[in-house]
Amino acid sequence: MLVAAAVCPCPPLLVPDVAAGAAPELDAARAACTDALGLLAASWPDLLVVVGPAEQSGRGPHPEGTRGSFAGFGVDLAVRLGRESAADADTAAPLLPASLAVAAWLLERTGWSDAPVEGLGVGEPLEAERCVRTGAGLAARAERVALLVMGDASACRTLKAPGYLDERAAGFDAEAARALGTADVDALKALDAELAQELKVAGRAPWQVLAGAAEGAGLAGALLYDEAPYGVGYIVAAWS
Repeated sequence: MLVAAAVCPCPPLLVPDVAAGAAPELDAARAACTDALGLLAASWPDLLVVVGPAEQSGRGPHPEGTRGSFAGFGVDLAVRLGRESAADADTAAPLLPASLAVAAWLLERTGWSDAPVEGLGVGEPLEAERCVRTGAGLAARAERVALLVMGDASACRTLKAPGYLDERAAGFDAEAARALGTADVDALKALDAELAQELKVAGRAPWQVLAGAAEGAGLAGALLYDEAPYGVGYIVAAWS
């Protein structure tokens, strides 16, 4: 059963080594993520599952100990998902997708050691119904399950945004932030997947996995951060 969840954005810029001179610009977002992970730890889960968007090669389960790297972003920095395991020793194993590598960095930064950690990379095109079923399956994995859900809102909030300016982006992001901040499961299920794709929303599928996991759990939500630096919506929320 799902007992807690943290929702965090997943830009590699969250990692100061990647952001370099721009690192202070996301200090407030990092602080909010730290607070959200603190609430996860306080729920004493038996299992933590990290869910994030992934390209084709990174989709599917990633066992504890899977390695990640920020070398693709010009930084010699490696991370590991949870505790060391056989997956960590397998140097030929696929690396974590970027979203889960950011999550692994957040967990290492906050000293997570409270429960086993697994990862799940989900594809942007995954239909809402399958997301919801996937979430329900995750919630049934253990008596006390927590989720760390990674994903950005739209990338179309300003003229300089990666997706340029789209007038629909602010409204989509506002509804997503409201739903995540109030643990509104039905509203998350109802997010328009086609519109999300047009607005370059990386978090839609992971958020709908969360909705499926939280069905019937009766969790309450709190919105900890909602800003759009660089024209991309970054949302941090905590459910408990």
